[in-house]
Amino acid sequence: MASWQPVMEQLFLNRRAALIGYAALLAGNDHDAEDLVHEALVRTFSRARPGLVPEAAESYVRRAILSAYLDGYRKRKRWIAVRHLLVPRAESDGPERVTAQRLEIETALAGLSPRERACVVLRYYEDKTTPEIAEAIGISDGAVKKYLGNAVRRLSVVLGPVPERHIEAITVVKGRD
Repeated sequence: MASWQPVMEQLFLNRRAALIGYAALLAGNDHDAEDLVHEALVRTFSRARPGLVPEAAESYVRRAILSAYLDGYRKRKRWIAVRHLLVPRAESDGPERVTAQRLEIETALAGLSPRERACVVLRYYEDKTTPEIAEAIGISDGAVKKYLGNAVRRLSVVLGPVPERHIEAITVVKGRD
């Protein structure tokens, strides 16, 4: 067994749900999230990384998920535009009902650009600071603040007013940034 296999297996068994949840926030649905996670696992474990432990591997995989999401946005957008021509969409009412709040959030997130969405997920789901988001995405601190500000305005149109503390966290440096 290769040295990376136990690390990948342990990471996948123990953190699969968390990784898919993170990817779903970016991708907007569980199916695409699973694809992102699988692609990230391939990207992470296709290269030798001596001494990699599951705790460190998760951060590599999360970074790969973010990169795969940002890299593949245009490709996914083109596919979504034509996939209905190939396979009819199956409509079904499954046992799970999606709550109205979840639908509102999904609708609001779908209205964001990929970078705005990535910034929102990293800020509010990953609880990252502006410099950490800037480093993760490869943009300036000012661009992160711009994307977050635009995202908050767009989200408030669908979800209602965003609490003032969230706006302050974006625009004001408060010890963390």
